[in-house]
Amino acid sequence: MSSRFNKKSLIRWKVYIDRSKMYIGYVQFLLIIFVFIKSLGDNPVTEFVFTSPMIAVPVILIIFVIISLAIGYLDSRLGFREEEIRNHSKSNPVLMDIQKSLKELNEKIAQMEQGKKSNR
Repeated sequence: MSSRFNKKSLIRWKVYIDRSKMYIGYVQFLLIIFVFIKSLGDNPVTEFVFTSPMIAVPVILIIFVIISLAIGYLDSRLGFREEEIRNHSKSNPVLMDIQKSLKELNEKIAQMEQGKKSNR
């Protein structure tokens, strides 16, 4: 039984939960849109959304996708993701070990090349 609940399994389950949170976030955001529309009170938009959901829901989904793509494009274009990854990698011990190893390898290669040049 303890082999079923080892550290790797728990971490894998955590990863699954973290991945599902992203999709749940999409649903939550759409629900917030509908709550916002409902809170607008009696107006033509609210009435249309709740009396014609077969038309309004696909339109809202299309607008949601277009706005999400635009925000994602701007996020990528402005370089926020790259900076976020760079910042995250500084706090990741595994990536820091890899970076240290690469630095050491580069120094050894530079020394070897310098030794070859001096032998000529």
